[in-house]
Amino acid sequence: MNEMATSAHPSAYHRDIFLRISNHLARVTEIQSALSAVAQEVATVLPFTHFDICMIDGEDWLVSYEVGIQTRWSRRRARLINSPVRDVLTGELDHMICSDAMLDPRQIFPNSASEPIFNHNLRSRVHVGMKVMGQLIGTLNISHSQADRFDEETLHFAQHLADLLAPYFHALRAIEKAQRDAQARSEMQSREEGLRQGASSLTQALEQERQRIGMDLHDQTLADLTRLLRVVTNEAQDIDRTYLGDTLTTCIHDLRRIIDEAVPSQLELFGFSHAVSTHLQKAASADRGGAETLTTTVENCTSVDIDAMCSTVRTAIYRITQEAINNAVSHSDASNIVVTIGDDAAGALTISVRDNGRGFARRPDTRQSGLMHMETRARLILADLKITDHGGTSVTLTVPQSAQTGVPI
Repeated sequence: MNEMATSAHPSAYHRDIFLRISNHLARVTEIQSALSAVAQEVATVLPFTHFDICMIDGEDWLVSYEVGIQTRWSRRRARLINSPVRDVLTGELDHMICSDAMLDPRQIFPNSASEPIFNHNLRSRVHVGMKVMGQLIGTLNISHSQADRFDEETLHFAQHLADLLAPYFHALRAIEKAQRDAQARSEMQSREEGLRQGASSLTQALEQERQRIGMDLHDQTLADLTRLLRVVTNEAQDIDRTYLGDTLTTCIHDLRRIIDEAVPSQLELFGFSHAVSTHLQKAASADRGGAETLTTTVENCTSVDIDAMCSTVRTAIYRITQEAINNAVSHSDASNIVVTIGDDAAGALTISVRDNGRGFARRPDTRQSGLMHMETRARLILADLKITDHGGTSVTLTVPQSAQTGVPI
């Protein structure tokens, strides 16, 4: 930049740069691209270290867009009361020039968001208000690492620039908010529809589960009790106490199994990892008649506290894991089943049930209703369920961190 020429002939320089900036703005539809184009032109006549626009976002909040240096100012919304340019944003000052912002109490005050000023040595700063139809919408801010860099001529240039940019950026900001609102509405509608379908599927699944429990009671326990009743009430027949004891033991065992499947008492009493281990051992033992031909392992290497989750999410995770274990034990013809409880770099809980059996694609006897229950439960807690078939079957449930605190079901 030729600073002497700029001071001597401000109008000519301003007209040229403003014309080029207007041409750039006419071709962009996104704030960050517009700001980058503007900053490139500004740098040709006014070197800077940091260039940003701060816009009012609601009554007490701000959003910032910046080029040159990326700071915390543009990473998230900030409270107006903590902004170093709050005096301009509230209308107390029309503008602000700082010869050394690090020493300026208007910028450095208790709880001010002033870390970038020190982190990036932003000493010289000029701030001017941006208005649309007389209403203040934000500020244009230019900073330099050298002290005493800006003067009244800089302020004059910055104000003209702010007047030019204000309507453009006001419109671009409105477009950005409308697009974000439309996306949020679309995501909400999709989630509501997913929850509606999930609730419908779960209602159907629960009805099927109720029917299954009823059939288990009818076909097993009720039939055994009916036979016992005939034996006990038959006065012409001597009671075989051994038979009576064995049958009652079987009834008790069947009832306990049905209750354990309906109410996860192990989960409530001893925690998730213990409940999964216990269920895996019982399922493997029952299916193989106690034979030790099926080896089982539970690997718990997660830092996620599953037992601290809300009961709804934790129970859904347990039911999915329980069904995956049942399928592996009953349908895979596997000699080894491994349950791994872990997490990923994003803090998502991952649970996998792997077997070395014949593979999911070759299991025509696998209960499709069980798979549907698993998928429904996963969808309702916003989790992801994947089934892969490579040298056996792997069922993997991934519960993102955002879903671990509880979601509506």
